[in-house]
Amino acid sequence: MVPNGDRSDLLFTADFFTPIVDDPYDFGAIAAANAFSDIYAKGGTPLAALNLAAFPDDLDKEILREVLRGGADTATEAGAPIVGGHTVKDREIKYGLAVIGQVGKGGFIPIGTARLGDVLVLGKPIGTGILATALKRGALDSARTASLTATMKRLNRDAGELAHTHGASASTDVTGYGLLGHLLNMVRAAQVEATIAFSAIPVLEGAIELARDGFVPGGGKANLKFASEHTTFVETLGDPERHILADPQTSGGLLMAVSESEGERLAAHLREAGYVAAVIGQVSAGGVEGGRIVVR
Repeated sequence: MVPNGDRSDLLFTADFFTPIVDDPYDFGAIAAANAFSDIYAKGGTPLAALNLAAFPDDLDKEILREVLRGGADTATEAGAPIVGGHTVKDREIKYGLAVIGQVGKGGFIPIGTARLGDVLVLGKPIGTGILATALKRGALDSARTASLTATMKRLNRDAGELAHTHGASASTDVTGYGLLGHLLNMVRAAQVEATIAFSAIPVLEGAIELARDGFVPGGGKANLKFASEHTTFVETLGDPERHILADPQTSGGLLMAVSESEGERLAAHLREAGYVAAVIGQVSAGGVEGGRIVVR
């Protein structure tokens, strides 16, 4: 965030990665939506973007055109034109965006200012890493592939606007560190603790069964190992459910802390806007340092 006197503060972010789905257009759209999420999570509006792409010499250039088209269409939806970019030769396809945005009258929403008594609202279902792993191994049916693609392509634009409308005290987007990792960042920064209910958390259909069958990405295993040191799990919560909580997300939903009186209203308005959203827990006192999660 850059202070600018009477003008709006500016936000800058960049994100890119290797293909997570087979269709080039969908991959481009997902990567772009993922990059824009950092802006939305901070209460901002994207203004413009730059393509960041890597592409092998020996692949059909039509694939690259489709990736860029997917990104461009998502950028158009976000109202932030792609004004240029940079492409390099690489042995593996990579794509994403560098994005500049601004914070308007609603103000910047930090990650570390959750208040005691706030409830936690999650704006998208989790489980994308597990479903994407099954897809890569040829074990995901067409219906679940479509569901996976749709949730990752969905912009968090409306969720960011609703966070402002309902006075969110803190916000972040759930991506590579999984729900537990990003929530830990939130409670550590605020020196509080959080209690979440697994049964309240939106989960993509089939994710728990796929986790039980071993379709857990390596990053999710590393996430769970780290998060377990700072998390108390109810004894009845099995390994598949714990892997869901630590599953690395691509273009995941916003995780917002908001007053208890606004929590259910925010979740309801998110659902009206087409998100799969729910109140999943609450912020509590955390002693001297805080930074712990209880999962019940």
